[in-house]
Amino acid sequence: MALRATVHKADLHIADNDRAYYGSHSVTVARHPSETDERMMVRLLAYALFIDADDTLAFTRGLSETDEPDLWRKDMTGAILQWVETGLPDERRILKACGRSEDVVIIAYGRNAGLWWQGVKGKLARAGKLRVYILDMEGTAELAGMAERKMELNINIQDGGAWVSNESGEANVRMERLR
Repeated sequence: MALRATVHKADLHIADNDRAYYGSHSVTVARHPSETDERMMVRLLAYALFIDADDTLAFTRGLSETDEPDLWRKDMTGAILQWVETGLPDERRILKACGRSEDVVIIAYGRNAGLWWQGVKGKLARAGKLRVYILDMEGTAELAGMAERKMELNINIQDGGAWVSNESGEANVRMERLR
């Protein structure tokens, strides 16, 4: 018998001072059985970092579908405008995404993120549509500790970092743009 995804609901109150975007969003995230709290929370943070007034950024089936990113923005014709991937994807997947989308964003995290980047950055030199960010390990670990089935998160984004808080705690996630 296959395990089913766990549904998490989150109310996100976003204050992005870097982009002058302020909004509240209620989202539902399906957590795959093999997905960690850290990965799910990084997906929620990615949503907060890239949502904007057009409100077309959407969660995909994620780990359940290998041809989809974690988040994407599509136009009315179904063309992919933005592809947002979390984790440490291989260079073939990234190059394929660059061919399918106008904008590709990778949000790397975890203790091997630096090594991953050293291994793929030369192979991605020709990928012009690509932005790569790396999150600090301490911040994503704190973020993982905030995971609950029903969450209300206050997310303040400023100077390339995010401060996330709720009733149970807070996390300060530093982000470095690698490309």
